[in-house]
Amino acid sequence: MQKRFYSNGKLLITSEYLVLDGATALALPTKFGQDLVVEETQNQTIAWTSYEVDGGIWMEVHLSIESIISGHGNNLNPQEERLFSILHQAHLMNPNLLQNTSGFSVETHLGFPKLWGLGSSSTLINNVAQWFDIDAYQLLERTFGGSGYDIACAQHNSAILYRKHQNNPEIQEIDFEPACAEHIYFVYLNQKQDSRKAIETYRTKNQTSKNITVFNTLTQDVLAQNDFDSLSQIMHKHEELLSEILEIKPVQETLFNDFNGTIKSLGGWGGDFVMALCKSNPKDYFAAKGFTTILPYSEMIQ
Repeated sequence: MQKRFYSNGKLLITSEYLVLDGATALALPTKFGQDLVVEETQNQTIAWTSYEVDGGIWMEVHLSIESIISGHGNNLNPQEERLFSILHQAHLMNPNLLQNTSGFSVETHLGFPKLWGLGSSSTLINNVAQWFDIDAYQLLERTFGGSGYDIACAQHNSAILYRKHQNNPEIQEIDFEPACAEHIYFVYLNQKQDSRKAIETYRTKNQTSKNITVFNTLTQDVLAQNDFDSLSQIMHKHEELLSEILEIKPVQETLFNDFNGTIKSLGGWGGDFVMALCKSNPKDYFAAKGFTTILPYSEMIQ
């Protein structure tokens, strides 16, 4: 019998980086996600095929059930090794699934280009956790690490406030439709950010409870005041403060200093998507600078 699991992609709107230390973040699940389709077989392997959004295969591998159980894989490339590690850790958390099967055929299908950074890893983790009937946050901790906000987005179909408290997730579903949603666009910067490297860099900075309190306040301000002018001011302040902590110039200063509006980085600075607030459609502006993936709020967010 075939089973299908699905997880949403994610965008982190506030408290990037500081969410790792307990700051409250506003996160939005996207209309794009990834599914996992699994069917039992008799071949003593997990025959795994991962498909890109255009239907092309980006990973195809056969992993023996025995090797996943033992944790000893051979001749795997880095992508295959990461998958192998996820499956091995999932097995350790629930040994019954693989010990009581003759094999599986698995397909995953991305609903967005893999380089967009909307959560190809987090959606995979959450889908595997659903398949093995285990806790996705624990599986994340055992594999990629991170705050877990992306897992929360994978599991929820509305905006959330997310806080990591003593390694446990605190999640509040909220109704969030910014008053200026028609003036919000998401622009892909043509390069994928390595989340793990971004986190490692952030970890070299010393955080204080004062910083966390400031970003908690900014998150609440976004919920309370999201007309165009107010949201622009809040996002500009957010960028300035995080720029000081990271010792990195804001993206608007480095790439878009002539933009008539406000631009904010989302997630790890330096790649993936930015959020642009502009009263007129900025497609021509960004396209002229070589950035052609521009999605309005209504096309990106659930």
